[in-house]
Amino acid sequence: MPKEQGIKIIAENKKAYHDYYIDEKYECGVVLAGTEVKSMRAGKVNMRDSYVTVKGGEIFLIGVNISPYDHGNRFNLDPMRTRKLLMHKKEIIRLYSKIKLDGLTLVPTKCYFKDGRVKFEIGLARGKKNYDKRDVEASKQARREIDRAIKSNNRERR
Repeated sequence: MPKEQGIKIIAENKKAYHDYYIDEKYECGVVLAGTEVKSMRAGKVNMRDSYVTVKGGEIFLIGVNISPYDHGNRFNLDPMRTRKLLMHKKEIIRLYSKIKLDGLTLVPTKCYFKDGRVKFEIGLARGKKNYDKRDVEASKQARREIDRAIKSNNRERR
């Protein structure tokens, strides 16, 4: 069987972009067990309300729900278990220092297959206040109205 090439997105965490300003993004691998990869190929991943934490010089993914594989057996693992992420030690230390000094947080933003391996994209994020969310929503709405007006104006000219 030929090796898969390219990137196939499994799931995106759109809520993270709504709740946070994402400053930097990092790619990391993940330690999976049993039939979790088969379940991910079926797209059964939910990253809502998940986050990343650093403990003892290692980085862990908490709150990601990978549903049990339908055709699995009794050895299916807990769908909400904590999973270890794979990054270089220097990157983990740099992230940990930014989290502690600047009061930032780590959130998973995307899950995808890259060349046949499961990868997570995590973002170094600053929280948004409620008024920030309203401002972003108002600017999106204004942009939509402008685009509609331009489109209808172009149609009238024809």
